[in-house]
Amino acid sequence: MHWAKMREAGSLTGIRFLLFVYRMGGRWPFRFFLFFVLLWFYARRRVAREASREYLQRLHDFSGSVTPMPTQRNVFRHFLTYSEILLDKLLAVGVSRPSIPHHIDGAQYAQPLFDQKRGAVFVTAHFGNIELCRKLSELYTGMRLTVLAHTKNAVRFNQSLKERSPDYDVDLIQVNDINIDTAVVLAQRIAAGGIIVITGDRVPMKGVATVRVPFLGHHADFPISPYVLAATLQCPLFAVFGFRHHDNFTITVRPLVQSIALPRRARDAAILPYATAFAELLETECVKAPFQWSNFYPFWALPSPTNTEETR
Repeated sequence: MHWAKMREAGSLTGIRFLLFVYRMGGRWPFRFFLFFVLLWFYARRRVAREASREYLQRLHDFSGSVTPMPTQRNVFRHFLTYSEILLDKLLAVGVSRPSIPHHIDGAQYAQPLFDQKRGAVFVTAHFGNIELCRKLSELYTGMRLTVLAHTKNAVRFNQSLKERSPDYDVDLIQVNDINIDTAVVLAQRIAAGGIIVITGDRVPMKGVATVRVPFLGHHADFPISPYVLAATLQCPLFAVFGFRHHDNFTITVRPLVQSIALPRRARDAAILPYATAFAELLETECVKAPFQWSNFYPFWALPSPTNTEETR
């Protein structure tokens, strides 16, 4: 089942209501109402439940039983963590300086890039709170990020961000809308020292531009677009992740390659080491924060265009 065939669960009204509850009473009243919303979601979203259970089981096996077992309680906890991540994303918008204590692991890798005003591609995942990563990045570098994303399933949430802060104006480009004109714009931004962020853990909506690499002990499809983009723009490629642990936020930055040259023939074979390295970094982050990876669809299955069951 392809993730793009799944309709986004929930409603804009529901998001507005929960955000109103938070504004009136804080996080604990928000959690109280959220509990009942998630009970409904848990009961209705079989695909999401099974996907969460599969992920938790494979992570549990991969980690040598260090991470939580895939019990019903932990599947529900996975949903709850994802919902709180969404709240943190909403709260990050419109804040000039995030108040949450944070630590950047690997800042020394990216600092020379910023000092020299060199552009780069940062590949991330549906893990933790990339919105806060973006906010902190702009705070420290003074640069506005260009985010490439599959936004079809995030229209309601993006509207909530805009309502939260009318000044919210993320430079967001849909991956499937990239054409020659867009490519020229991206090249100009890299030349000006800009940062382009793209996710690397969901297969594209069209085509078969993927490579299969090991992830949590089993092979899965990962998109080649981040590596093709870095090769086309002739710029460095970094991996970035950000997650919250209690009252602290950690951003992990790791260099993947300074320059990629992809041959016309055997292109996928040339990409394989970089996609494998990214998957290994994602594995490490998932072990650190097992409930913060939010791909609630059959990640290890080959895409199927026929199933349109709702989930996120």
